[in-house]
Amino acid sequence: MTVRIVCVGKLKERYFEDACAEFIKRLSRFCTLEIAEVADEKAPESLHPADEDLVREKEGKRILKNIGQKDFVTVLAIDDRQMTSEAFASYLEERETEARPLTFVIGGSLGLSPEVYARANAKLSFSKMTFPHRIARLLLLEQLYRGFKIRAHEAYHK
Repeated sequence: MTVRIVCVGKLKERYFEDACAEFIKRLSRFCTLEIAEVADEKAPESLHPADEDLVREKEGKRILKNIGQKDFVTVLAIDDRQMTSEAFASYLEERETEARPLTFVIGGSLGLSPEVYARANAKLSFSKMTFPHRIARLLLLEQLYRGFKIRAHEAYHK
């Protein structure tokens, strides 16, 4: 199974790089993992709403360039479907039976453009809380690993 993560921004802190690298290594047993980092736009706190739309649009175009035509796209969005780790494991199994690349999208600080939402096949929320993209990436990698371990009936999930 090919799993792709398309995310806005780069990891800047070594401890996030190390943590993500550990889960990427662990996931190599279960899937082919690709991570595409797209550049984020400068978005100061005092941006006008029209400028916020422009930021989302620019980032959205970069995101969409990294999504294949046949990909099953799941965007991470704060106000959408939440699921348990067991349900996420089942979700991974359903996606694998479709034999399409599974792409997860993590937006920038202002969220995702309408075009990216329109391309999404599914939306997923980790929480009603807001997380920086680097924490969202780490959470996604950990939950992917947990989901694959649950599917394999291996110890990890408790």
